[in-house]
Amino acid sequence: MRKIFLVCSLVVFVNAATVDCNQVFQARKSELLKNIERIDESRQSLEALKAATNALFEKQKAHINEENKKLDERKAKLDKQKKDIQNLIAQNKKLLEIIKSAKNDKISETYTKMKDSAAASVFEDMNTNEASAIIFTLPAKKISKIFAKMDPQKASKITLRLRQGPPFDTNSTKR
Repeated sequence: MRKIFLVCSLVVFVNAATVDCNQVFQARKSELLKNIERIDESRQSLEALKAATNALFEKQKAHINEENKKLDERKAKLDKQKKDIQNLIAQNKKLLEIIKSAKNDKISETYTKMKDSAAASVFEDMNTNEASAIIFTLPAKKISKIFAKMDPQKASKITLRLRQGPPFDTNSTKR
């Protein structure tokens, strides 16, 4: 009887332990299912965030490309304007040189036709640089005739200035 009691106790004990293990496994199973569900929700949130971030990135990239295109167009327009302005400046310089040449030719022609004593008198009243600039354009024969009629000191100053050569600073008030 003792043996039967022991066997019965053992069966009850094994049954009780089996029930406890099943309950533990069931409880653990529900915890694991909750964890899997939470992980799945996190993964879905992460994928949604990733998709939104990629969409925003693509939108910003398109905006930057559009702005770069506008900047390139503006740069091309400015480069064209710069080139046009440089061409205008070059044309204006050519015109200015033509005008200066015509003016110098006219002045030179005027002094060439003047009497030597009258030209000498005018040059004596001018500052050295202005007189040198005009005399520089005259023929050598005319210059020698004018210098012969001028004050020797003034003729000497003009000669020294002519020796230095152009350009002559005509803005100076030096006599």
